[in-house]
Amino acid sequence: MNFLTRVDFRSDTVTRPTPGMMEAMMQAEVGDDVWGEDPTVIALEEQMAALFGKEAGLFCPSGTMTNQIAVKIHTQPGDEVICSELAHVYQYEAGGMAFHSGVQAHLIPGNRGMITAEQIRDAIQPDDIHKPPSRLVCIENTVNRGGGCCYDLDELKRISDLCRERGLSLHLDGARLFHALIARNEQPEQYGILFDTLSICLSKGLGCPVGSVLLGSRALIQKARRVRKLMGGGMRQAGFLSAAGLYALAHHIDRLAEDHAHAKKLASALIHHPAVESLLPVETNIVIFELKPPYSARAFADFMREHGILVHPIGPRSIRMVTHLDIHPPMVEYTLQVLNRFPD
Repeated sequence: MNFLTRVDFRSDTVTRPTPGMMEAMMQAEVGDDVWGEDPTVIALEEQMAALFGKEAGLFCPSGTMTNQIAVKIHTQPGDEVICSELAHVYQYEAGGMAFHSGVQAHLIPGNRGMITAEQIRDAIQPDDIHKPPSRLVCIENTVNRGGGCCYDLDELKRISDLCRERGLSLHLDGARLFHALIARNEQPEQYGILFDTLSICLSKGLGCPVGSVLLGSRALIQKARRVRKLMGGGMRQAGFLSAAGLYALAHHIDRLAEDHAHAKKLASALIHHPAVESLLPVETNIVIFELKPPYSARAFADFMREHGILVHPIGPRSIRMVTHLDIHPPMVEYTLQVLNRFPD
């Protein structure tokens, strides 16, 4: 293996800034963002909002924070949030909905984490003092635990129509939304019009070191700015980080198709591998598969690590591999060679 670094499929959060991105960061014009005086932060927020057809944006340290701010501004303590049982906002945000907002989750078993308008309609609580009021629906696209699967846009339109009809707010956890846009040949504004708020992550597929942007109306984002401060998310010369986001918007969106191609190549090998029991359909940059007994995820991960390849066990026999900016064709070919030697 003649790579300067190990081959890391654990997540698309492990990427390093490219030379061009680093140069943009170093040349950024900055100010104090808590005072609203950082021109690069303002430029990123405005560009992201315009891209999705929303009025305003708010730059935050993480997608977890943008999701949790969204829950907070759409709900009151004692309310209920409807989401998939696999949703990131429920599974991977440390109980933040309960801690920050005092709300409970109404979990829906979906298809690889994708839920339907009909399921949401059935989940909406009746006007009953014994029940928490349903206030917010959270959708994740693409779905991490669903193997990077993409919602059908028509189904999202039905969900949006239902929420407006029933007076519920609708939030999109779009941590990997650009992957869905590339895979489905769709446009950002087609999503912006459907959701009250959107969380768009910069530090996954777009390859930035830090950051997510929350998008919505001016009134909602002004409210969100106060909640960000409450959560300790106000940053000062954040323009150095926002410059990475502006660079990524200009240079790293179309190239996501390369990540999808790499993931499909891995999937094609895994589906025929004698140690693989099953594989979730691969649409974007996430590959999730189940090993046959007696093979364990930990044994598989240890074997790959011995050969300089990092993967992520997500269950006793389940493995996740994620392609990204720092995965190149020779690394994929090398990984296929190592896969063919398991079990060795």
